[in-house]
Amino acid sequence: MDIEDTLLMIPGPVKVAPRVLRAMSKPMISHRSPEFGAIYADCRELLGKFFETKNEIVIMSGSGTCGMDAAVGGLVGRDDKILTITNGKFGERFTEIGNRYGKSISVDFEWGTPFDPERIESAMEEGVRAIAMVHNETSVGIINPAREIGKIARKHDAIFIVDGISSIGGNEFLTDEWGIDIAITGSQKCLAVPPGLAVVSVSQRAMDALRDNSGSYYADLKAHIKSARKKPAQTPFTPAVPLFYALQEALHMAEEEGFDARRERVRRLAQAVREAATALNIEMFPVKGKFSDYSNTVTAMKIPNGITDDKLRGGMKKQGIVVSGGQSQLKGKIFRIGTMGVCSQGDILRTIQTLELILAREGVITRQGTGVEAACKVLDS
Repeated sequence: MDIEDTLLMIPGPVKVAPRVLRAMSKPMISHRSPEFGAIYADCRELLGKFFETKNEIVIMSGSGTCGMDAAVGGLVGRDDKILTITNGKFGERFTEIGNRYGKSISVDFEWGTPFDPERIESAMEEGVRAIAMVHNETSVGIINPAREIGKIARKHDAIFIVDGISSIGGNEFLTDEWGIDIAITGSQKCLAVPPGLAVVSVSQRAMDALRDNSGSYYADLKAHIKSARKKPAQTPFTPAVPLFYALQEALHMAEEEGFDARRERVRRLAQAVREAATALNIEMFPVKGKFSDYSNTVTAMKIPNGITDDKLRGGMKKQGIVVSGGQSQLKGKIFRIGTMGVCSQGDILRTIQTLELILAREGVITRQGTGVEAACKVLDS
């Protein structure tokens, strides 16, 4: 497989635009210089629009999990409790992080099934310092109800932490309107930057609640906020400077397209994938509910009868298309197609055409073209 000709259609890392890759090749500069400070300040301003927030924003060198670690480690100490909500792999990660610093009270739902806000409300205990949830559960392709959980957090005076890593910039995500105190994303998702940066927005309420001694030395939110406020703006430790070049260029691309226009484009691409799946009799995996919906940044589908995960994804990979499989207990049961970042209509049609080719080769379908036709109806409307 020639990596130059491979189309990456996974839910992160995603395809990176050539102009973003070129930006990374600029000469190195001092991370304590006015030049770097100007880049950081520009990124923070644009990220405010990306997050739809007026809250403080910091950028950390590390994956999205670094942002999750910073949020929980900054708030939760040994004697503190955090309520974590899970219906997929990354909700479980919040539980694991919470138990590393304090005690997680986990409200678990079957993977891919909707939250029940009443169960979450009844699980609240006196003294819970924070509630943490994943908005777009990448492992199962479901959008969870941040607005409703935010109301519960406010009612119980808990800091509201939301993993928006695969959501912000692709799905509707109203940081301030939904009362999200700490929101997190990663560079390799809707921003369409190589992996290695975590972006965290922090409300004044959350800043007031941050502990003086974070459990994490490197991912100390207080330290990052303090450095970001300096003139020129800085990071407390040496940052991945080329990734800041890339982030700035990617944000300019998003601004040129329009942040709302980008979300709408992503929505249409995901709808095209879903319509193609329906036309091919492929069943969606997540369960829609009163407070949940299908993701617009990643579509999770059940592997059809008559074909294995290896034949489906392996066959597509031989044709130059890489899609994701299921994680943990879902391995071999589902496959996932990402539609975030700079993904194009042409990428979607090539992916669906290749999927049809493999399904036809394995005798799962008898006629090719129905999926592409269904997707085209969405994309041309």
